[in-house]
Amino acid sequence: MTGLIDSHCHLDRLDDVPAALDIARQSGLDGMITIGTRFSQADTQIGLTRFDTPDLRVWCAIGTHPDHVGEERLPSVEELVCKAEPSCVVAIGESGLDYFHSGDEAKPAQHESFRTHIAAARETGLPVVIHTRQADDDTIAILRDESGKGAFPFLIHCFASGPKLAEAALELGGYISFSGLLTFPKCEEIREVARIVPEDRLLVETDSPFLAPAPKRGRPNTPGYVAHTAARLAQEREVSPERIAEITTANVHRLFTRTRP
Repeated sequence: MTGLIDSHCHLDRLDDVPAALDIARQSGLDGMITIGTRFSQADTQIGLTRFDTPDLRVWCAIGTHPDHVGEERLPSVEELVCKAEPSCVVAIGESGLDYFHSGDEAKPAQHESFRTHIAAARETGLPVVIHTRQADDDTIAILRDESGKGAFPFLIHCFASGPKLAEAALELGGYISFSGLLTFPKCEEIREVARIVPEDRLLVETDSPFLAPAPKRGRPNTPGYVAHTAARLAQEREVSPERIAEITTANVHRLFTRTRP
């Protein structure tokens, strides 16, 4: 399958980036977006775009993952906006809410960080990449509240919830990205959502090196494996893999405007 873009990977977490890029080329990828998880390491993400080439594009996002909010100084909106000035930075994040690893005491800091990233997205016009885990209701509430202050583009990455979150995100103009979870036997609810997301809001990703899709489960994930997730998405939506590549790549360029040729 050719023409795919991995909308969410972590090149900084891979053991051998050049080897991963070779696999991506062999898999027919057009490009990938490497996503930040700590604002203090934003320069590392920006530095990874040195691998950008005409035949395999590499862009990045900068921000702090909710799991790391307690370990990082919260950047100001102005700092996020300033760091996002280079054209290789195509998004803010990942940010959001994750209650799986934390108790109630962590929620206020996560909420503040999430809103700060959203404000930076609003100011720059860049999409905010949203991680949400076991926090659907609060994610929806913050998205609705912040949307009332002014529109901002956003993506729910690695979708792992049910129709309630999907419907709220779509209602607010958001996009939804599916990872290797789509191929896991126990994730039927995710497949149900994948069948109903409108064509123009649909993306695919690896979240590599995590969540390798079938038939690569048990191995470190790599951007080239996004082809397996895309193939399963095509199967669920009863279209050709080529059509999924066409749809999702067009959506990447529509959402991440700095990736446009």
